[in-house]
Amino acid sequence: MFKRKEVAPIRKGDKRVINGWVMYDWSNSVYQLTIASTVFPIYYNTVTRHGNDFTVSFFGAHVINTVLYSWAIAAAYLLMAVGSPLISSMADYTGRRKAFMEAFTWIGAVSCGMLFFFDGSNIELGIIAFALGTLGYGGSIVFYNSFLPVIAEPEEQDRISARGYSMGYLGSVLLLLANLALIMKPAWFGIPPTSGLPARLSFLSVFLWWAGFSRITFARLPKYTFRKRNNHASVVINGYKELLTVFGQVRKSFQLSMYLSGFFFVMMGLLTTMFMAATYGEKELGLKEDVLIPTILVIQLVGILGSWLFARISGRIGNLRALILSVTMWILIIIGAYFISNAAGFIITALFIGLVMGGSQSLARSTYSKMLPETTDHTSFFSFYDVMEKMATVTGTFSFGIIEAITGNMRYSVLAIGIFFVIGLAFMLALLRGGRQTAV
Repeated sequence: MFKRKEVAPIRKGDKRVINGWVMYDWSNSVYQLTIASTVFPIYYNTVTRHGNDFTVSFFGAHVINTVLYSWAIAAAYLLMAVGSPLISSMADYTGRRKAFMEAFTWIGAVSCGMLFFFDGSNIELGIIAFALGTLGYGGSIVFYNSFLPVIAEPEEQDRISARGYSMGYLGSVLLLLANLALIMKPAWFGIPPTSGLPARLSFLSVFLWWAGFSRITFARLPKYTFRKRNNHASVVINGYKELLTVFGQVRKSFQLSMYLSGFFFVMMGLLTTMFMAATYGEKELGLKEDVLIPTILVIQLVGILGSWLFARISGRIGNLRALILSVTMWILIIIGAYFISNAAGFIITALFIGLVMGGSQSLARSTYSKMLPETTDHTSFFSFYDVMEKMATVTGTFSFGIIEAITGNMRYSVLAIGIFFVIGLAFMLALLRGGRQTAV
C-alpha cells in the first residue's frame, strides 16, 4: 500500500505527460498491424501446412490450422472480456493504473518476441505466444484509454486522442514497411530467400519496438492515480456490479438496447474480418506475402480516407443513417469476398474494406456516445461497450473457426460474417423506424 503523501497531485494539460501518453500508441500499434493483421497470420499458415494437409496437433488434439488460429483469438478476447472488470476495479481501488498497464505491456511484448522461436514444429509455443500477445495488447489498451481523462481537460481530449491515433498509425506503418523490405528482399540483408527468418525477425522487431518506446510512456505517466475506495463494496466484484447496473439501464432504454444489439452483430462481422482477412487470402486464394502485406498496408491508408468520408456523410444525414449505410456496404463487400478467386479480386475487395472499416468503427463509438443519458456515469457505460466489443470478437472468431471445422471450407465462414452484418443492420433499421433516436 502507499501513503497519501507519496502521491503527487496530477496536473491536467502537462505537455510532457501528454506526449508520453501519445507515445504509447506509437509503441503498441505495431502489434495490431504486424502480428494480428499481416505478417504472423501469413507466416503461421505457411509453416503449419504440409502440401494440402492443413491439420496440426495441438497438445495431442488434431485441428485445422486456421480453426486453431481463430480460436486462439477468441480465447484471448474471452479472457479480456471476463477479466477486464476485475482488473479495472483493482486499478481504481489501488490507484496503480500504470502498474497494471505496464504488466500487460510486458506480457504482450515478450510474447511477440517469443514468436521468433516459432517455426511450425512447436505449434503450442506459437499459439500460446500469439494468444498472450493479443491478451497483453488488449489488456494494456484498457488502462491506456483510462488515462486520458486523468491527464487532459475535457476540451483537449478529442485532439489528444486523435494525436495518439495518428502516431499509432505512423509508427505501425513505418515498422511494417521495414519488415516488408526484409521479407520481400531478404537478399539485401544476406538472408536466403527461402528462409522463414525474415518473418521471425519481424516478430522480434515488434518486441523491441513495443518494449522500447513504451519506456517513454511509463517514465512520464503518473505513478498513482486517484483511488476509488468504497468500504461497502468488494474490489473483486465491484466492476461486475457496475456492468450489471449498466445492463439494467440498457434494458430499460429502447434506443440503447436496439443499438447495442445491432452493434454487437456488426462488430462480430467487422472484427472477424480484420483478424481473418490475411488468413483467408493466403489459404483460400493462395496469395503470398508480396501481395497480402502491401494490400493490407493499403487498407490502412484508405482507412484514413474512409474515416474522413463517413464523418462528412454523418454530418449530412446523421450518425445512425451513416452507420446503416456503412453496414449495407459491408454486406455487399462480404458477398463479393465469397466469390473472389484471384489476387485482383482480393485487392479490390480490400480497398472497399479499407474505405468502410475506419468509418464504421469511428461512427459506432460516436453514435453510442450521443445516445448516453447526460446524468449517467459514462465511464461505466463505456466499460460495458468495451466488454460487448470483446465478446463480439470472441463470438465472431469462434464462429468463423467452428464453421470451417464443420464444413471444411473457409468460404462458408465468410458467408457467416455476412449474416452477422445482416442481423446488425436489421436492429439498426428497427431503431431508425422506431423514431425514438434524438441525438443521432
